Amino acid sequence: NFDEILRALDGIRQTDGQPFATPANWRPGDDVIVALSMSTDDAKAKFGDVSVPLPYLRTTKAPN
Repeated sequence: NFDEILRALDGIRQTDGQPFATPANWRPGDDVIVALSMSTDDAKAKFGDVSVPLPYLRTTKAPN
């Protein structure tokens, strides 16, 4: 379906060269997942508010 293709392309554009990933069923405006290669302190310095529900899962608002 064409909407799914556009959603996937938006996710790729959003994360290209960035230290985060888009989760399944991500839509523009949803939170993104901070890459494990970035420490939580570095993520907070770069993105500001970072939610840490689990040690291996950290989310933040998608930068524009």
